[in-house]
Amino acid sequence: MSLPPISEKSVTRDRSFAGALAERLCRVGVSDFPAATVHKAKLHLLDTLGAGLAGAASPETQRVWHGLGLQTDAGRSVVWGMPHEVGARSAGFINGVSAHALELDDSGGCDHSGAVVVPAALAILPQLAHAVSGRHLLTAIVMGYEVGRRVLEAAGGYETHNGLGWHSTGTCGVFGAAAATGLLMGLDASGLEQALGISCSFAGGTWAFIHDGSQTKKLHPGRAAEGGLTAALLAAGDFTGPAEIFEPEAWGSFFKTFSPGRSAPHLLTEAFGEKWRIDRCSIKPYATCRGTHSAIDAIRQLRSALHLKIEDIAAIAVEMSGFQFGMCGGKDLASRAQAQMSLPYAVAAELQFGKVGLAELEPGSWLSPAIQAWLDKIEVRIDPGMADEDEPAVTLVAKDGRRLRTVVEFPAGSPANPLPDGELIAKFRELAEQVLPAPQIARIEDAVLKLDDIADARDLPGLLKRPS
Repeated sequence: MSLPPISEKSVTRDRSFAGALAERLCRVGVSDFPAATVHKAKLHLLDTLGAGLAGAASPETQRVWHGLGLQTDAGRSVVWGMPHEVGARSAGFINGVSAHALELDDSGGCDHSGAVVVPAALAILPQLAHAVSGRHLLTAIVMGYEVGRRVLEAAGGYETHNGLGWHSTGTCGVFGAAAATGLLMGLDASGLEQALGISCSFAGGTWAFIHDGSQTKKLHPGRAAEGGLTAALLAAGDFTGPAEIFEPEAWGSFFKTFSPGRSAPHLLTEAFGEKWRIDRCSIKPYATCRGTHSAIDAIRQLRSALHLKIEDIAAIAVEMSGFQFGMCGGKDLASRAQAQMSLPYAVAAELQFGKVGLAELEPGSWLSPAIQAWLDKIEVRIDPGMADEDEPAVTLVAKDGRRLRTVVEFPAGSPANPLPDGELIAKFRELAEQVLPAPQIARIEDAVLKLDDIADARDLPGLLKRPS
């Protein structure tokens, strides 16, 4: 791309880190993205909408909807997959919960950037008095992904920041939501700087849910979407945020508080525009934590190589890093959330059902005696020699004594092993058809895939509303 250079001196002296980042955001347009990045952005948007539409019927979304009494919140922003309209902040929150509820949203950004950025961006559209071209919407979404991921990288990276107990979707994603909505609202660099500063007051979410299968993980993208949108609205109303929110040694700043001594704030702006962060994101083919996907693919490859029927399998051994084990190495399956986060269950489901989709995340699947029998055959151990981010090593042992081990470095859906467009679109249709009629699904698909040709995208959210 051809963005004019900005002196690094301005980052460290004339402007805060947040101000330098905001200045760069205001100078980007969709013409700065390679065609492949624009196409990928549209696919991620479509994928997020599919996950969110199907997720609208999830227990998590329904409990949030009724528990908070959101049906009494009148507004113009659409609740995906429901016949309702609410205020923009409520829409960002509820749609963020829906997008992440089924663990089918994208990963590799803030971590779950789609479930944060897209609900915030689409929630603000109906509130805007000015037309928003599809190209501008795409630019805002890509910048939302960019900011959320860059904040995470500057916080020490995924393993470091999440290793401290923070869930980066909630802590870092809020800044991406603020950037996307702020750009759509037309905030200038000063306004975006304020929005980023305000966003930190809405950053939060920890991994405490991992211990008992509770549902709070699903709240994190929703709260991040709502928080970032709120921050942009406040900034537009001249509410001020701390300019030094990203200064590493400022007491109370984001990095000083959320990743003390481990931050690299120069990564917020370094080489801006050379590699767009959305290009490193994955789209999920399986309805489980991304950390389980390599193991699923490994089982498929090993069975094929050994020509094994499932009745010929004696045992499965999995070696994984301590970080990955803590995230998805457990076998406790007392809730759907635990099944979603369990690598042993993902392997067992692949062996028993030949797929790991929504049906396999229902209680009748993960509580079945057949699954328990597979879990008894699966041994998971921590390999202290593995780096935190290493993919697991899977060994398949046949009853005739043969054994084969493999590591799938690039699972299906990752940037190095992307799903074909047809498969992604089929995933969207399968998810959306759970709540919307086929003609409406076709209109959504057409609008998203031709988004860069649409003069005004403010009607897009309306396509996501379920008929009464």
